[in-house]
Formats: sequence, C-alpha cells, structure tokens
Amino acid sequence: MSRLDSAIRRLQAQKLSLDWAVAAIGDRSGNAIELGLGNGRTFDHLRSLMPERPFYVFDRQVAAHPDCIPAEDRLFLGDFRETLPAAAERLGRETLLAHLDIGTGEKQASMALAAAIAPLVDALLADGAVVVSDQPVDLPRWKAAALPDGIGPGRIHLYEIGRA
Repeated sequence: MSRLDSAIRRLQAQKLSLDWAVAAIGDRSGNAIELGLGNGRTFDHLRSLMPERPFYVFDRQVAAHPDCIPAEDRLFLGDFRETLPAAAERLGRETLLAHLDIGTGEKQASMALAAAIAPLVDALLADGAVVVSDQPVDLPRWKAAALPDGIGPGRIHLYEIGRA
C-alpha cells in the first residue's frame, strides 16, 4: 500500500470513528477532550459536530492552522503527564468523549506513551464515556467497542468506559 493510500485510510478511519463517538454520546451533558491537536483537522471536525459542547485540547505546542486552534481557556499546553492531572483538578470526571491521537511515528514509543497516560485520561472520564485512540489501551474500565464498517482491525481503537 502506498503512503497516500495509508494516509487516506487513516483519515477515513478517524472520521468514521469520531462520527461514531459523537453519535454514541448523543446529547448527554459532558466535556470532550482531544490529546494531540496536530494541524487541527480532527479538532475542527469534532467542534463542527458538537458546537455547544465544552471541548478541551492537550498538546505540547500549537502547530495547527489558525482557524483550528481552540480558545486559550480550552487549551492545555505541555507534557500530558503534567497537563492531564491539572485538567482533572479543573474539569473533574465529566468527560464523555476523548480522542487520543498521540502517535509519535515510532510504535514502541507511542505504545509506551499510551500506557503511561491512559490512567490520567481515565481520571477525566465519566461513566459511559467513549474513547477513540490511535493506540491500544488496556485498563479495567475501558471495554473495546466494535469498529464501524470500513475500518480495518488495528487501524484505530474504540472504547466504551464502564463504571469506576
């Protein structure tokens, strides 16, 4: 598969998964978070689907298109290991949708980062939340959800969050 084909499949999987996640939480009250703003494409897509929902973004630095940058009071900049605990103090356990786009381009480093921060993300998640992740996560409350049609196994990971 060419790199272009792979990029297209990744973007299709992201869109299908994010659309699934938004439908799964419906109109229940709660926050959304995104780890890994990148160039802002998925942030922009989610914000268009949930314009009234409080939406917080985490990244080391901002490198997004100017139209795809969240308001300063919705942006946590720095290392996830520091910003997620600070967010938990501020936001509590009211997040219903989490998008983890934290891949570093190096598989082992990405998986290690996911394992390190997943418990910190979990501290933000309400019962019944959903997670879309580019990395696999193994936590007791995180139950794998079926992938939407059109997404190959391992391309993206979906989770439904049970009771704490």
